[in-house]
Amino acid sequence: MAGFGFHTLALLVVIGMVGPLLTAVPRLAIPVIIGELVAGMLVGRTGFDVVDTTDPTFKLLADIGFALVMFVVGTHVPVRDSTLRAGVGKAALRAVAVGVVAAVLGVAMAYVFGTGHALLYAVLMASSSAAVALPIIDALKLNGPPVLSVKAQIAIADAACIVALPLAIAPGRALQAALGALAIAVCTVAIFFVLRHFEHNGTRKKVREYSKRHELALELRLSLILLFALSALALRTHVSVMLAGFALGLVVNGIGEPKRLARQLLGITEGFFGPLFFVWLGASLQVRELGEHPEFIGLGVALGIGAVIAHGTGRLLGQPLPLAALSAAQLGVPVAAATLGTEEGLLSPGEPAALILGALITITVTSVAGSVARRRQPAAAQ
Repeated sequence: MAGFGFHTLALLVVIGMVGPLLTAVPRLAIPVIIGELVAGMLVGRTGFDVVDTTDPTFKLLADIGFALVMFVVGTHVPVRDSTLRAGVGKAALRAVAVGVVAAVLGVAMAYVFGTGHALLYAVLMASSSAAVALPIIDALKLNGPPVLSVKAQIAIADAACIVALPLAIAPGRALQAALGALAIAVCTVAIFFVLRHFEHNGTRKKVREYSKRHELALELRLSLILLFALSALALRTHVSVMLAGFALGLVVNGIGEPKRLARQLLGITEGFFGPLFFVWLGASLQVRELGEHPEFIGLGVALGIGAVIAHGTGRLLGQPLPLAALSAAQLGVPVAAATLGTEEGLLSPGEPAALILGALITITVTSVAGSVARRRQPAAAQ
């Protein structure tokens, strides 16, 4: 398609509607993002190639979408829940156990498939996705101490693997990535204390009331300023914008996210930037390479099954098996790995698509595990 203009934006929004349309069919039970990824594949490099994913404007909008998606994910992690914090110890222990098993499986897979990406595969299989698992838990109304504990485990794994990914995907840049992650962490902590100060002295409340009275959306504007500044720092230090978005989301959630801001963020993210990012990602993937390199189909399946096995070790530590399987959900980390690998040529042809295939398998398992956990939940707790 020649040029990037409003005609392209209109097309992308139409393409993004495939996700909600498929979700509206109850028997299919397809997550929205899966429909958006598949639609992107059809119009991108895998399919009819009608959109140019290398266009700077398209890529910038996709990066904004990725940062916003992870920002929203961070705001959904229940960091203020005292019951959840009480179960952090056991959750961390399970996350470490999962990481150990994932490391062993990662070494085996790198050897079998000859890629040399053992550390990357370990991080992928050890990761969890708050963006996938927490909405499923909330939609199914799962509750009780074991559920709160698995929420803590998912948050720990998600945060740890987001930080570890830049180190894992490019070990040669480990020092640079570590410094970049440290810079993001320092800035995030500073933002937290500044926002908490304004919360305690009443400034934030005054700004919120003034903004609401004059319909200025000041909190949204300030959030976007912080998000874009952190994202610029992330790109400058060669760290994924995923880390910037997720960290800021945790900060806003830790201070207390106003409902009005939550609705505004959800509107611009789910209504435009989020779908655009997933369409861009699907369009960027060259799934045909899996046909040319069929061994990577096996890698994708192995990564998906390996993640389920690794998280299944939670059963040995007393965790119900459905909740252990539910914690295996992957999204942000594999997506970031595929994005970075595609942009910088760090992965072999077909390997990015294999990472996404593995993530899709875990999402399928998570959907089934959530339904099983719902059926096993005592009626009094529902």
